[in-house]
Amino acid sequence: MRELAGTLSAALNRVVDAVVVILLAALVLDVWIGVLDRYIFHWQFNWPEIMARYLMIWVALLAISCGIARRDHIGLTILIDRFPVTLRRAILIGCDLLALALFVWTFIYGLQFAISGASRFALIFGMSMAPAFAAVPTAAALASVQLLLCLVRDAGQYTVQDQAAEV
Repeated sequence: MRELAGTLSAALNRVVDAVVVILLAALVLDVWIGVLDRYIFHWQFNWPEIMARYLMIWVALLAISCGIARRDHIGLTILIDRFPVTLRRAILIGCDLLALALFVWTFIYGLQFAISGASRFALIFGMSMAPAFAAVPTAAALASVQLLLCLVRDAGQYTVQDQAAEV
């Protein structure tokens, strides 16, 4: 079961990583178009700044599940490392369950948020705000699935890497 969860987590992470890279490339291109417009060509585009904002929100929120898959998020273990292994595992599993509850709650309320965006319109694009607002429930759902898979995969046996020692 743990191996299957690890395989599914890695596969999901590869897909989300690819989407994040594509959106980040689009964000960089969009910002460059805005810079060229403002300082060189004076095309008077009104959309690059707004598009960059929405792309950045999607990239940042989708990257949460990538961090969960790699266990790359910040962890303060100064206190946890002092506990015996069994208690440490229980604490780490408890933290994962609390985070899972937060992401599920965010997903539920994020759906309402995205649905409310359907009736709001971006004046510059003339489009519904639902696609922009959908970043919240989408990211929360991905984070929930990824956290559940990682919880099964790791079962509280992960450790926070000392990144300073890796350099």
